[in-house]
Amino acid sequence: MRAFWSPRIRSLVPYTPGEQPKDRTFIKLNTNENPYPPSPKALEAIRDAAGGALRLYPDPDGSALRDSLAALHRVKPEQVFVGNGSDEVLAMAFLAFFDPEQELVFPDITYSFYPVYAELFGLRFREIPLDEAYRVPVEQFVGRSGGVVLANPNAPTGRALPLDGIKTIVEGNPQSVVLIDEAYVDFGGESAASLVDSCPNLLVVRTMSKSRSLAGLRVGYALGGAHLIAGLDAVKNSFNSYTLDRLALAGAAGSLADPDYFQETVDKIIRTREQTAGRLRELGFSVCESAANFLFLSHDRVAAKELLDGLRARGILVRWWDKPRISNHLRVTVGTEEEMDALCAALAELVGA
Repeated sequence: MRAFWSPRIRSLVPYTPGEQPKDRTFIKLNTNENPYPPSPKALEAIRDAAGGALRLYPDPDGSALRDSLAALHRVKPEQVFVGNGSDEVLAMAFLAFFDPEQELVFPDITYSFYPVYAELFGLRFREIPLDEAYRVPVEQFVGRSGGVVLANPNAPTGRALPLDGIKTIVEGNPQSVVLIDEAYVDFGGESAASLVDSCPNLLVVRTMSKSRSLAGLRVGYALGGAHLIAGLDAVKNSFNSYTLDRLALAGAAGSLADPDYFQETVDKIIRTREQTAGRLRELGFSVCESAANFLFLSHDRVAAKELLDGLRARGILVRWWDKPRISNHLRVTVGTEEEMDALCAALAELVGA
């Protein structure tokens, strides 16, 4: 009975995550999970942390993890915020930095959690159309007083905006926060983390779910000026001081201690992505240039929904949205070479190649 619901959420349309099937075994290429396991050092750290100390609360500030992330990104620990996945960090940032009296902007084709957060927190927002090639029109994001949110590389297209474009948008909105969501940046994008010292209105949000294979731990973080991080801390400590548990803190630190494994798996995904994109183009698919761990593709003879259903019948899950401008596209996570072989074989059959 919605009569007991708050008026704020009665008309809310929640985010719909990718399917996590339980009834049969699928090749899962629908949720952008890393196909490779976490670093052995991460798993060892989790095992070591799974002891009697679990009766104690974790460090509410995640100080050791913040120190490690600060060293990685060459910033100060007070410029780092850690949270329970980047989705939680994003939600806290929406609450901390954007004003209901001013208009927030983000692209019309992007991560579909952004309008959900805006509506949940009572924020006015406007969606700025990407161009016909799904690129960000930089000049249209300049001078927006209420704030800007950009995923870079973007989702679900995979396209990346060069750092000079990000800098133009940040410098063109000096009175408001520009939030850059870098969930996929490790797969070929250019991080804006190098700009946080010189741009007081820039917040960079990142995750350890994708490139570090830790989606099951839920570890996200933000980089920005100490004044922005203090705002996030204020929200967190008004809601839940213990956002990251002991196992998550340990596993994240273990992953950061194994840079060689991280680079090896990222390189494998990039290599497989480029090989798969080439094979799909040979089959007649249009494939966006991707700097992420997924491909955004369409076929001019076979509708995306037909391909979606055909792949599912063959035991392969991919992502599709019944939305304007992208309803004839699929987003396909880059899996192992064997998984992408199976995908390409199935698509070849479906398009009659």
